[in-house]
Amino acid sequence: MAGFRTSDRSPAAEGHRAGPLIVTEDVDLLDDLLRLCAAAGAEPEVHHSVPERRGGWESAPLVLVGDDAAVRCRSATRRRGVLLVGRDQDDPDVWRRAVEIGADCVLRLPDAESWLVDRIADVAEGVDRPALTVGVIGGRGGAGASTLACALAVTAARQGLRTMLVDGDPLGGGLDVLLGGERAEGRRWPDFAASKGRVAGGALEESLPRLHDLRLLSWDRGDSVLVPPTAMRSVLAAARRRGGVVVVDLPRRIDEAVAEALAQLDVGLLVVPGELRAVAAAGRVASLTSMVLPDLRAVVRGPYATGLDDRWVADALRLPLVGELPVEPGLLADQDTGSPPGASARSPLARFCAAFWERALAGAGDGSVAA
Repeated sequence: MAGFRTSDRSPAAEGHRAGPLIVTEDVDLLDDLLRLCAAAGAEPEVHHSVPERRGGWESAPLVLVGDDAAVRCRSATRRRGVLLVGRDQDDPDVWRRAVEIGADCVLRLPDAESWLVDRIADVAEGVDRPALTVGVIGGRGGAGASTLACALAVTAARQGLRTMLVDGDPLGGGLDVLLGGERAEGRRWPDFAASKGRVAGGALEESLPRLHDLRLLSWDRGDSVLVPPTAMRSVLAAARRRGGVVVVDLPRRIDEAVAEALAQLDVGLLVVPGELRAVAAAGRVASLTSMVLPDLRAVVRGPYATGLDDRWVADALRLPLVGELPVEPGLLADQDTGSPPGASARSPLARFCAAFWERALAGAGDGSVAA
């Protein structure tokens, strides 16, 4: 069986990344792992021990080592992406073997099957770094959150980033209208309402309307205004796996679906007008949101009430200040002609968004988002 590949055609020849490397002689375990690879859409390479060919172990995007093969893999080059897999739930020596081969973690089937399918599918889809995911929330109604979300997405797409804009507010009127694409062909939220398991990132991206060089997931004009939490989790996870950036426009209420969205954000932007009532309302939104999203920041919009400025508002909310959202002359007139927020790279709003992405992406390499 050494050197056996499940397909005569190499993934590289088909335009896909290589699948995982499986190292085991346990026939039953191999059957399970091949089944999980099939579920994830990946084509594995199977060996009894470390491949003899140069680079076989080192170049595989993921290595699944069976318990039975751990001893035979002790001399292999240390690398990331090695998982020790077995079925014995009570094996006291499993962690010692994991350390000996430098495994990232130990998995026990069938308990870890769902997690392992997701990890293998990440390999099949060529996932490297998940998308930087930013949520935008209004501190009160009419704060301008949807406008900022659209401008952030349009600006990111103009910079050449793979960009997906997700409309998480079913009562917001539809981001497709702001982008001038309400008649664009593609799937909307009701099409994903029944999603419970894994959604393929590539299939999601290709199914959505393409507007202004970004992909948009919005609402149709029907009566459906509910997204089950499972669907929100599956769809956003798929969007993040494609890399680039994901921008999510969120409502001020926190239900189970919104909580699922908040849990997948890297950073949230709370848009707050510079008015005392708006600050009071935003304080309640911030309190609820921060229970799920630890990194919430303030974007403050004028004009200001007497004695207020952007720093005062952020301090009152006890949130880091991203900056002052600039006034955009002619914004409503542009929208009437189908020009989305941030469409002009020279506009104050677009420059604000470009500066935000420059700072945020600078910190994304180490897993953080720069302030």
